[in-house]
Amino acid sequence: MSQKLRPPIQKNDELVVIIESLTSEGQGVARVDGYAVFIVGALVGEEVKAHVIKVMPSYAIAKAIEIIKPSPDRVRPACPVFAQCGGCALWHLSYPAQLRQKQQWVEDALVRLGAFSGVPMQPIVGMEEPVRYRNKGSFPFGVAGSGAVFGFYAERSHRLVPFSDCLIQDERIVDAARRVAAWANASGIPVYDETTGEGHLRHVVARTTADGELMVVVVTKGPLKKKDDLLSFLEDCDSVWHNENTRDTNVVFGDRFTLLSGKAALTETIGDKRFLVSPQSFLQVNRIQTRALYETAREFLAAKPEETVVDAYCGVGTISLFVAGDCRRVIGVEQVAPAVEDAKANAKANGVSNAEFVCGNVEDVLPRLIAAKEQIDAIVLDPPRKGCEEAALAAIAQSSVSRVVYVSCNPATLARDCKYLSEHGFALSAVRPVDMFPQTCHMETVVLMERQK
Repeated sequence: MSQKLRPPIQKNDELVVIIESLTSEGQGVARVDGYAVFIVGALVGEEVKAHVIKVMPSYAIAKAIEIIKPSPDRVRPACPVFAQCGGCALWHLSYPAQLRQKQQWVEDALVRLGAFSGVPMQPIVGMEEPVRYRNKGSFPFGVAGSGAVFGFYAERSHRLVPFSDCLIQDERIVDAARRVAAWANASGIPVYDETTGEGHLRHVVARTTADGELMVVVVTKGPLKKKDDLLSFLEDCDSVWHNENTRDTNVVFGDRFTLLSGKAALTETIGDKRFLVSPQSFLQVNRIQTRALYETAREFLAAKPEETVVDAYCGVGTISLFVAGDCRRVIGVEQVAPAVEDAKANAKANGVSNAEFVCGNVEDVLPRLIAAKEQIDAIVLDPPRKGCEEAALAAIAQSSVSRVVYVSCNPATLARDCKYLSEHGFALSAVRPVDMFPQTCHMETVVLMERQK
């Protein structure tokens, strides 16, 4: 490497810098002679001393070792394992500042990646109590001393950080994990080791509902051992499942589910709608903000009584059922077969007769619907983090759809896909973030794009 291109700092250097901004992963950004340094644990405006731990040609990673001048938005983290656990990144930032930062991330993505100017940004929807909001938790198991423990992995690793509580989880979910750990320790159940492939107990996944129901799924490498003992620890749970995952993978669930006791599915209430939820069903993990999210989608969609709406990536039919009363017909599209069956059951349970559900990939089904000259007036997109496949966006561009409501958990792919639509006849009309995940760097965003006339 030439002297001209050599980074101005080296590994193990100690720097004193001013933090200019935060990355979308919560790292502070400083610059040394124009060279970017990402600093774990630092906030915007702070003067910090940092230790350089990695140097790359275009950037370095450092860790804050002293906050010389703290930000007025810095707070004492309420979580005792915040500095070790990879689950949350913003416990040290006040909640009002978290909301401002998340709104800025969304706007920056739309400007920088989407090439939009004058973004029609609306205020982010925050929470009154930004704790204990998760209604679903998934915890891997490990060994500490001679006992089974649960926790989350440290950031960018598979090193387990054990804990006895998680302040963003419903307390009943953490209690279920404690009881499964107690069963393993009392019954001599060995914990699975993903490096050797040996052991038995892999994960516990628990879900709660607004009505107080609790579902627990225990994941093991092979057939369940000491089932009766497990059920004695979980006897007051409304639904207990076993999942067998024999593969050497870090994917949580295997293919085989067995109901051990109680109900096969729980019923979750969002607004005035009720939804059946099975172990594999996707449902947003923050029921309070889910209602705000879907009501925003419904508001932006503004469906008319004579219109047909497609709800792409519909999951268990949540948005479909929220908007069904506003329009003539809803067509939900979802690739996960159990979720489609749940969606059909949810429509029936809520007395919704004008919603139908198709099982298949959106990039296959949506072009087919449009090619068949189905009358589609508006589309709701709620894709996974990777965003939409271009085939789906191309089909929308070639259709007569007048508006698209895009619900996204990833500002980068949202900006990319909105840019595509803007280049094919649509204008960005409204943007409203919803903070579904306080204390983390994640949020949801609802966007309205309308076809230009």
